[in-house]
Amino acid sequence: MTDFGITPNQRRFVLLAAFLALVFDGVELGLMPIASMSVSKDLLGDAYTDKLGGVWFARFTAALMLGAAIGGIALGNLGDRIGRTRAMGVCILIYSVFAALGAFVETQQQMLVLRFLVGLGVGGLWPNGVALVAECWPKTSRPFVSGATMAGLNFGILLLSQFAQHWPITTDSWRWLFQIAGLPAVLGVVVLLFLPESPKWLESRGSSKKKSSPLFDLFQPSLIRCTLVGVAVSAIPMIGAWSASKWMIPWADTVAGATNLTYKAATQGWWALGATLGSFIGAQVAGWFGKRISYFVISLATLIITVAMFQWTEPLQPSFHPVVFAQGFIATLFFGWLALFLPELFPVRVRATGSGLAYNSGRFATAAGVLASGAIFSWFGGSFPRVGAICASIYSLGMVVIWLAPEATESQET
Repeated sequence: MTDFGITPNQRRFVLLAAFLALVFDGVELGLMPIASMSVSKDLLGDAYTDKLGGVWFARFTAALMLGAAIGGIALGNLGDRIGRTRAMGVCILIYSVFAALGAFVETQQQMLVLRFLVGLGVGGLWPNGVALVAECWPKTSRPFVSGATMAGLNFGILLLSQFAQHWPITTDSWRWLFQIAGLPAVLGVVVLLFLPESPKWLESRGSSKKKSSPLFDLFQPSLIRCTLVGVAVSAIPMIGAWSASKWMIPWADTVAGATNLTYKAATQGWWALGATLGSFIGAQVAGWFGKRISYFVISLATLIITVAMFQWTEPLQPSFHPVVFAQGFIATLFFGWLALFLPELFPVRVRATGSGLAYNSGRFATAAGVLASGAIFSWFGGSFPRVGAICASIYSLGMVVIWLAPEATESQET
């Protein structure tokens, strides 16, 4: 028996494939925060300093964010043109192949280019995955499946941290990590060959007489407010996550790395555990309390806990990992919220493009924000607590912009 043109088993297959794709997406996102200092020490040799390592961490992050921003828009658009599943498969292959090539780099500049190319696939995967899941599951199930899908992203970071605790990432041993990051290419092939397409996308393509570009449609009077609101509410948590909170991991590596090789992996593991739970629950919170109120409270709470992480504790203190866990949980409530909110803003014909544009436009600002945070880092003499606390102020904007968003959104099916 089918439901909306797709069987229950096919729906489960779609959810599993999207979950696994985002797990590996999370591995790519978590790879450089945990490995960048070791990579830089090896490739820079005698020229390496902790301050220079922090600057290169910012550059690697900015390259990934810039690639993800471009990929999220361009490959999100691809999903509205050729189908969600084919676009998903292409994105998985892109981030897998270019990540694996990182095992063979000889210079920082080569790694920088590869992180940009990895970002193309990372950015394009999210809008196509969440659009496919939203269109294959009934509306009553969407808070749960949206949360489960987004939990996959941070579960990937958690999985990576567990690997790194058992096999430490050091100056002499980091290339294996990039080799493992290429394995999801197998999933990309499976998605291309076997994953069912969204029946709602197929219907919209068969019935639509309008041939204009999905990207062009997003800036027409009927959709421009949705587009601008989506960009605003996506950009704030994205900028905050990468220009502020991610500094905790190189900070932990710098403080504890000489005496405890696995401390940075444990730090990322505690954060990712909290983030996995937070990204799952975020969609439920939005459903329970309403989108405006929940986003406002999440913004306030994330501001407080991020400042606390950088100013009230530090690596190797007993309180550090519990605060890191709490920050991961609270800060990633945003992303479960977005997985529920963004697909409902846009009609099917432009859903992947709209979600991709909204979610990934913030990454352009994030790339600039990360580079700015790198400059702030240098300006304050390599102080991780200062740069983290200053950049956390971005979350205060979330308490303002959310009132521009509609309280209720409805999934538009045409």
